[in-house]
Amino acid sequence: MEESNPLIIAIDGPAASGKSTVARGVAQRLGLVFVSSGAMYRAFTWWVLENGVDPSDRSAVLDLLNRTEFVCGKDGREGTIDIGGKRMTDAELSATAVNGSVSRIASIPEVRERLVAEQRRYGADSGVVMEGRDIGSVVFPDTPNKFYIDAAPEVRAARRRAQGIIDSVSERDRMDSSRSTSPLLIPEGAVLVDSSHLTAEEVVSRVIDMIVQE
Repeated sequence: MEESNPLIIAIDGPAASGKSTVARGVAQRLGLVFVSSGAMYRAFTWWVLENGVDPSDRSAVLDLLNRTEFVCGKDGREGTIDIGGKRMTDAELSATAVNGSVSRIASIPEVRERLVAEQRRYGADSGVVMEGRDIGSVVFPDTPNKFYIDAAPEVRAARRRAQGIIDSVSERDRMDSSRSTSPLLIPEGAVLVDSSHLTAEEVVSRVIDMIVQE
């Protein structure tokens, strides 16, 4: 959908709430580009680890950030990210080591500032459905289409295990919600959808039914 005022849909929520599946489904139904902002933070986290940098060494992380080239684009209707000249794969982005360090890396203000700028370019170029933890509150605060997808903690933990991902949902929640820069929160004006007992398709339909076309 290429237009003078691209349709921007912001979908936020905690880990394993179903927001990625829902955002991708909404994008497919509406013919928009799907972008996972978390993939960008995961890509840089992978790069930090790949370069042997300690994620807790802020100075070293920022030095690497300043030397790193990000190329954010799209393959059809799917957002892509290349880092250091390498196209990231799903396996690399979901590696256990990345899961354990991404919240720490994402809490660094300079990292968020750099990647938020990349995320906003998608909205300037085309219609987009972007999911993350600060899309409606920071990246696109002016869009009328803000949704917060949530689910009960035990449901999210079970989904995480089913994905074969080993980390602590409660610890991720604590780190993402307590960071000083762009903490996880329900954006002002966002529609809250509890996905605990809904199928992904049911959540997608609810979101689409409430989208405001400007």
